[in-house]
Amino acid sequence: MATADFIDALGAVPVIAILRGISPRDAPGIAAALLEGGVHCLEIPLNSPSPLESLAAVRASVGERVVLGAGTVLSPEGVRAAADAGARFIVSPNTDPAVIAETRRAGLWSLPGFFTASEAFAAIAAGADALKLFPAEAAAPAMLKALLAVLPKTVAVLPVGGITPAALPAWRAAGARGFGAGSALYRQGDDPRQVEKQARAFVTAWKG
Repeated sequence: MATADFIDALGAVPVIAILRGISPRDAPGIAAALLEGGVHCLEIPLNSPSPLESLAAVRASVGERVVLGAGTVLSPEGVRAAADAGARFIVSPNTDPAVIAETRRAGLWSLPGFFTASEAFAAIAAGADALKLFPAEAAAPAMLKALLAVLPKTVAVLPVGGITPAALPAWRAAGARGFGAGSALYRQGDDPRQVEKQARAFVTAWKG
């Protein structure tokens, strides 16, 4: 596992769809809609209803056509449960060396959250494959550009929080190599056609 491998796995449009609040009943249909719209990576936060069932349902329905991850993972136990349910990457809102270490032991990609340079370097030292700048709406592309001047060039940073198609160009120009998108891609209750349309908007924004 490595940063370059993870970014390559995201495909032509490196956007992670964060399906917060999704149910096991709705997860397969939304995953299929994202694929139709051109987004090939999705994350099911563990604070969603029955998240492990949703992970397993998506894996059973679309198989390896999506890069499937678990988000809001706050403990090594959560890492193991997500791995058993079919996750290939683990996302956290914070930098927790124990979670990062367990993620690496499980053979999954690790994307811990950070907001400061100290947290970023701590995450890298613990073995993170890539970094989640969170909450991005409290930061700015200029902040990311400054951080990338001192972070290792091999480590990708993905802004998460408040990311919309309109925001993509500025963050990308600052050096973002991918994004996590929540409500602009999926809100609890959205139907698949709406999600597909929103996914296409992100694809268009990325391709410029």
